Amino acid sequence: MQQLSLLIVMLAALIIPIIMVRFKVSSVPTAVAEILTGIVIGKSFLNIVNPNAILNMMSSLGVIMLMFLSGMEINFDLFRKTPGKKRDSKSPVVMASQAFGLVVVTALVIAIVISRLHLFNDVLLATIIFSTIALGVVIATLKEKDILQKPVGQTILLTAVLGEVIPMLALTFYASINGGNAKKLWLIVLLFLAAFFLLWRFKQTFAWFNKISKSTTQLDIRLAFFLIFALVTIAETVGAENILGAFLAGMVMKLLEPSDATEDRLNSIGYGFLIPFFFIMTGDRLDLKNLFANRQALALIPILVIGFILAKLPTMLVYRRRFKPRNSLAGSFLVATTITLVLPTLQVAQNLHAITRAQSDAFTLAAVIVCIIAPILFNSMYKLEKSDLIKQRVNFVGANTLTVPISQQLYKNWYDVRMVTDNENNFKTYNSEVKHLEYMPKLDAESLEKGGYFDCDIMVVGFLNDRKSARLAQIAKEHGVKRVIASQNNPSLDPKEVAALRKKGVEIFNNFNVQSSALRGLIESPSILRMLTDTEAGLFEATVLNSRYIGRELHTLPFINHITVSRIFRNHKPIDPHGDTVIEYGDHLLFTGDRQAAQEVREELRRSN
Repeated sequence: MQQLSLLIVMLAALIIPIIMVRFKVSSVPTAVAEILTGIVIGKSFLNIVNPNAILNMMSSLGVIMLMFLSGMEINFDLFRKTPGKKRDSKSPVVMASQAFGLVVVTALVIAIVISRLHLFNDVLLATIIFSTIALGVVIATLKEKDILQKPVGQTILLTAVLGEVIPMLALTFYASINGGNAKKLWLIVLLFLAAFFLLWRFKQTFAWFNKISKSTTQLDIRLAFFLIFALVTIAETVGAENILGAFLAGMVMKLLEPSDATEDRLNSIGYGFLIPFFFIMTGDRLDLKNLFANRQALALIPILVIGFILAKLPTMLVYRRRFKPRNSLAGSFLVATTITLVLPTLQVAQNLHAITRAQSDAFTLAAVIVCIIAPILFNSMYKLEKSDLIKQRVNFVGANTLTVPISQQLYKNWYDVRMVTDNENNFKTYNSEVKHLEYMPKLDAESLEKGGYFDCDIMVVGFLNDRKSARLAQIAKEHGVKRVIASQNNPSLDPKEVAALRKKGVEIFNNFNVQSSALRGLIESPSILRMLTDTEAGLFEATVLNSRYIGRELHTLPFINHITVSRIFRNHKPIDPHGDTVIEYGDHLLFTGDRQAAQEVREELRRSN
């Protein structure tokens, strides 16, 4: 019977996404669909799956993996403050902190009101539950809108991160105090010290792991699971919750800077295998028959749904300082989603006998209802703004015959472009040709910082003077610019200095190398020059993230007649494409075609779902 129950759950995990794709159900998160399926096959309806030792173990591993992957979703670059620069009051970090502060206050008020109504008396536990946010659901929804990396997406994302981290820490303290381990709370410090030690220990060796790893060893994946079980074991030993240890393991893994391939494999193990067990078994354990028979618990459901939404609505007051009122309200509805941390919180509360089974089921069902409603409201209300259409912020330092034409082409393709020069003659020459060109008599760290030129995604330093380019490129990296491209056209720099720049992450652009490559390409493939210089058509690239096209042969793609795929890079290795080449997740496609059609194809391939 145990094997049959396991088989049914695995079959359900397989067919749920197939059914959702077949009937185009995109507004409901997969996690919610899995919980609903668990309700159907569990004791509430069909009663064909009964919890057993194997399923309980797989469910526990699923929630641990979910917390680990949630920790890996944090973008720590957002928390890095630019040296010597005050934090902008409208930055995502500041706004998210203020927004979540309002959430905690509102959650406390709602918890007190419910307590006064004698519906649920544990104010602290209710405050923790009402302040939680489903990070995984938020990330998936923002990716679908393609605004995860935009200011509004980053603000909502960081609010969700706080809505998962802070309640998780609060839950640990709650469990320790109510479990009679208050005197051992200081031991939780050991868990964080262990996380720092593991990060320090593997920071240098992780890159070496990637070099010696083989398909049969997968050292990066082995390290990930070692981190998970090491910190989970320490967490349980010091009296903390195992989900906190798993979350810290995810943060450590993220700080080790794993490759995209490593993250993809971990996501595959988690979302493809372990995590569905957790959500399906959560629904399976729900006893709706007893819930509906309990009038007090039944009356609690609509109040909880309203409470989950009202607790997050004040975030709109913060969001509207920077974003449109309509989109601010949509963002508030999105952060109302709460399911991933609610479930383990309720499990902890049940283990401590702080909540009845009927009350736990009421909270779970209310969280499921909100997870269905909130993303639908967000998708129907949110309207893309002009800033959402801008791909990246590119700042050029230096105005000349190379940088000016490039900046003009990027601006036409919805890049946010700025340019600065210290040459007054060049400023007068190009001022009418470049929309955002500024003249600074002296280009140094102070002037560039004051002008906000370090606040960008890409900085291009293009001077004929190699030493000047190298100096400003180094300053840009020191001020936290993610990508810095510097021109080096004359052999005036020592090769060791160039190597030092590359080691710091500066990308070197050399006219001679580019011209040599173009000439070789022209000899080997005469059509390449036309592709590179054609203004109506061009050479494009895209990474396949859209699951609609994964596993399909190249010739079956609906837009294949509008483009020509010239090369596919898979795991950093080039392969020659054929009509029967099967597309895989993460494939990097190089293709040519009409500019407008190619742009649409690129956006379609990159869209995560």
